[in-house]
Amino acid sequence: MPLCRPLGAGLFEVRTDLVSGNTARVLICVHAGKLVALHGFIKKHRRTPAEDLSLARRRQSMLAIAEPGGRLN
Repeated sequence: MPLCRPLGAGLFEVRTDLVSGNTARVLICVHAGKLVALHGFIKKHRRTPAEDLSLARRRQSMLAIAEPGGRLN
């Protein structure tokens, strides 16, 4: 069953176990009343890798300056 946890600043991690035994993660946020998937990856370590978290936060920042229709300026 998927689980969700807050990572701070409006970023959330949805996690689920795959049939293969791996664990998948999708980093999401809410933008303009919609859930937006920012980054997905297969988790290999206990902690969320800094580069994956950084990429999701960069994409979240890009959404903050995007037009309401979802296009970037």
